Amino acid sequence: MHPLKHPRNAMIVGLVFVAAGAVFWAWPTIAGGYLEPAGLTLLVLLGVAMSVMAYVLVAGSPRD
Repeated sequence: MHPLKHPRNAMIVGLVFVAAGAVFWAWPTIAGGYLEPAGLTLLVLLGVAMSVMAYVLVAGSPRD
C-alpha cells in the first residue's frame, strides 16, 4: 500500500515551478530577448525539490 492516497498531488506542486521555468524559457525565445540559463536551471531544480519535499512532508504526516 502506498503511503499517500494521491501521490500525484506532490508531483503537481513541483510541476508549478517547472511550468514557470517553461514560461521563463518561452518568453525571451518568442520575444527575441536574452535567455538567462541559470534562472531556467534553478526554476526546474526548484520544481524537483518542491515535489520531493511535498512528498516527504505528506508521507511523514500522521494519519489521524
